[in-house]
Amino acid sequence: MNYRDLKTGLPLPSYDLWEENHGISTFTVAAVYGGLMAAASFTEMFGEAELAEGYREGALRMRGAMDKYLYLEKEERFARMIRWNKGKLEVDATLDASLYGIFAFGAYPADDERVEKTMRQVREKLWNKTSGGVARYENDSYYRVEEGSGNPWFVTTLWLAQYYIAAAKKKEDLKKALDLLNWVAAHALPSGILAEQVNPQTNEPLSVSPLTWSHGTYIATIHDYLNKKLYFSSIAKER
Repeated sequence: MNYRDLKTGLPLPSYDLWEENHGISTFTVAAVYGGLMAAASFTEMFGEAELAEGYREGALRMRGAMDKYLYLEKEERFARMIRWNKGKLEVDATLDASLYGIFAFGAYPADDERVEKTMRQVREKLWNKTSGGVARYENDSYYRVEEGSGNPWFVTTLWLAQYYIAAAKKKEDLKKALDLLNWVAAHALPSGILAEQVNPQTNEPLSVSPLTWSHGTYIATIHDYLNKKLYFSSIAKER
């Protein structure tokens, strides 16, 4: 609450989750929104109504600032990041898989039109056409194997699966997520270990292996998938 730009209502600049770029990233803003709403729920439960109201107001103001400063009307999706430069806001419009945070932390529902358009572009533009899987962001050069195309990462591919699960309206809609879970399993090492990313030409692991982040995200996505599948099954039984 204290680390905010009182003019915009957004968090002050920090490094993005890739530890590469400094600014006000959409992922960070969405995560802070989720944290503040959780803080509001906790303090409300403990009877601290004034604190709860303050946290909720801060979160809602942040959500409004996302609408105003981070959504790009022309591109019909969210920006990766904005930065202050000599009193003016500069927009980094790079398409980044971490934009999944807009629904993952509760800032927007998965079926919000802006979320749908953003995640559709993530799938269309960051999908590796050689091996499948989702790259981190446009023109990612980290360990890059193919010119002009980033390598697929496990976490980013699983974020797309999480979106399909969250947006699913019926049991059949879960197939897209299951296909991505199967892609991850097919690209694991024989031991079951998941690396950070995959060589799109050989399907060999690249960079850190094993990567706890990959395994943790896989487990979280499996939980999301099973819970949504059980939800649809319970509705079917009631009918």
